[in-house]
Amino acid sequence: MGNCLNSSSRVENAQNSQHASYPSKVPSKASSSSAPSTLTAYSTPSTLTVPSYTERTANGGLLTPLTEGEILSSSNLKAFTFNDLKNATRNFRPDSLLGEGGFGCVYKGWIDEQSLTASRPGTGMVVAVKKLKPEGFQGHKEWLTEVNYLGQLHHPNLVKLIGYCSEGDNRLLVYEFMPKGSLENHLFRRGSQPLPWAIRIKVAIGAARGLSFLHDAESQVIYRDFKASNILLDSEFNAKLSDFGLAKAGPTGDRTHVSTQVMGTHGYAAPEYIATGRLSAKADVYSFGVVLLELLSGRRALDKTKVGIEQNLADWAKPYLGDKRKLYRIMDSRLEGQYPKKGAHAVANLASQCIGSEAKLRPRMSEVLAALEELQDPRNAAVMQSQADKRKASGTTSRSPMRRHRTSPRRPTIGGSPLPSCQRSPRVH
Repeated sequence: MGNCLNSSSRVENAQNSQHASYPSKVPSKASSSSAPSTLTAYSTPSTLTVPSYTERTANGGLLTPLTEGEILSSSNLKAFTFNDLKNATRNFRPDSLLGEGGFGCVYKGWIDEQSLTASRPGTGMVVAVKKLKPEGFQGHKEWLTEVNYLGQLHHPNLVKLIGYCSEGDNRLLVYEFMPKGSLENHLFRRGSQPLPWAIRIKVAIGAARGLSFLHDAESQVIYRDFKASNILLDSEFNAKLSDFGLAKAGPTGDRTHVSTQVMGTHGYAAPEYIATGRLSAKADVYSFGVVLLELLSGRRALDKTKVGIEQNLADWAKPYLGDKRKLYRIMDSRLEGQYPKKGAHAVANLASQCIGSEAKLRPRMSEVLAALEELQDPRNAAVMQSQADKRKASGTTSRSPMRRHRTSPRRPTIGGSPLPSCQRSPRVH
């Protein structure tokens, strides 16, 4: 749901669309042809219910799904009135707009920290208010799914959902405000400052912690729409996952997957899931690998402005990931060579394992997280800063991305505010 977009095309006929996560400034105007498309195929049930990941029997089976009323009453979230949110956002004025997409629009607002009532602009706590377009059953279903999960899941690397509004035809969500916006904006928006290597690793680690928490929970949750536009950044570039509209309870007992309608985003969705509809946590691992490639290359997961194999980042990058001598060919030129050679190779190797065609051979997110944390060794960061300072003092600029930084991080070993970005990446459902 962090994806403000609803598209009803099937996977085979994906159409590009614009997306609006919540935090950051006004939506970027990048060509829709370069952004991934979201694909979905919907049917409308007579009664709206959403399975809750907490509602299970002693042997792990799902109980009767919760109804909308049960979800809203048990969410521990603030129930806002529509008038509350009108006042908080200055009546949804255009100058309060943070982003927009197929789902609707996201506005900046202010509420009192104690009472959570609307406060005067510039006073109290800043929030992001996502307003659902009135038409569309699927949008409401995703809205309810997000309330269900974020109303119960709490972790430093998941965006905080403060409350909701369900009044008449109005459906809104109120989130903590994420001042740095989405990772997508920092990587791809024109005019943005390039993210330094250390920040890219920090973001990857934060996102990995969020996914590991979901996968290792007592009742596993599969995120199902992991991508750069759903990774939001706070003022210190701590990453938080947003948009839980496609989240799904994981398999129980001795089952290895759940069978479900295919949903997600082209370029990020795992091939076995698209082909069979069989969903497992390893589908999230694949998506994480694609985001690692975006962090390495500065390229989008799916870019229709490219030609041939270069349109799909995973397909294009694969041949270079295991070759130390050729890796520089896919590295983001905006890094200007300012990254450790061995560190970049370790991340490339990790990404290669994550996007492997055999789902069962991909690492678990806990293993991916451990490998990334190895790269954040303080000693490596100190060496990087020292070298950068020396180059700055001498006025030299690195020309060869792969011939800098003699000191590099230890090689990891592993086992076998919903805010800005108004571009929508393709979804698969």
